[in-house]
Amino acid sequence: MSKASSSATAEEKEEPIIKVYGWAARDSSGILSPFHFSRRINGDNDITIKIIYCGICHTDLALLKDESGITNYPIVPGHEIVGEVTKVGSSVKKFKIGDKAGVGCMVGSCGSCNNCKQDLENYCPKMIWTYIGYNHQDGLKTFGITIYSPMMHFGLNNPDQHLGVVGLGGLGHVAVKFAKALGMKVTVISSSPNKHKEALERLGADHFLVTSHEDQKQLLQAAMGTMDGILDTVSAPHPLLPLVNLLKTDGKLILLGAPSQPPELPHIPLMIGRKIVGGSAIGGMKETQEMMNFAAKHQITADVEVIPMDYVNTAMERLAKGDVKYS
Repeated sequence: MSKASSSATAEEKEEPIIKVYGWAARDSSGILSPFHFSRRINGDNDITIKIIYCGICHTDLALLKDESGITNYPIVPGHEIVGEVTKVGSSVKKFKIGDKAGVGCMVGSCGSCNNCKQDLENYCPKMIWTYIGYNHQDGLKTFGITIYSPMMHFGLNNPDQHLGVVGLGGLGHVAVKFAKALGMKVTVISSSPNKHKEALERLGADHFLVTSHEDQKQLLQAAMGTMDGILDTVSAPHPLLPLVNLLKTDGKLILLGAPSQPPELPHIPLMIGRKIVGGSAIGGMKETQEMMNFAAKHQITADVEVIPMDYVNTAMERLAKGDVKYS
């Protein structure tokens, strides 16, 4: 106990805590093991949930390995959570015990700034990430809303539009599903030719372009100037110029991945075509609910592989090797 705490008056009370259980990494090896820790009690504005499922993504892996030098150990990862409500605060109106609830990478905001007042809590300067102390600029993301928000905001949601989707991983496969549900023409752009069948036959994309093969250059050339927008979901470093060239005049390239190295931005092609490069990070609470409603209406789900908790370290190894369906 600190000196400040030990000198507290008898009237002051320490905040009650609850003992909870998770899996944590203690160092940059990233190895997860059972871990007991404490949290505050359920408040008047809180709900408590029993976690049933928790997703795994590359952000978890990067934080476990401390790739950005910002991780505080021990760390309990996970920001794609589904659970059942077990307790409801006295001021909560939208949930009851037994409801299913989801938790993304954002768990709080100030509620009073201009962004919060416009239902843009995800851009609140005091927004609280699920990972305490996580750096905003590293671009933590969650599948559905990370795709839905830029499609709505940048107007890439009309059936007469042609949308490019770069990468067919966790974000990319959801992007194809959303775009096809909106009636859009979709071209998947990938460095992996073995995803051709998955993109066209299973997900319903209209075209597939491979960026890594010399024999694909003619197809890329033919596709230049044909796309209204491109959602770039790839976090590995890659050139932007070939993507900019695929855009029509007034086309929009939206960056959703978080490469370790800043990309080179070719400004002349942007000027000539009045093209735009933008970015997006998750979405606010209202928009996230809209996305969930849209997905439910069109029966869109993320394709997942369900694993037991004690398999988690093997799962992390597989993710690092790209040995999962949408890595």
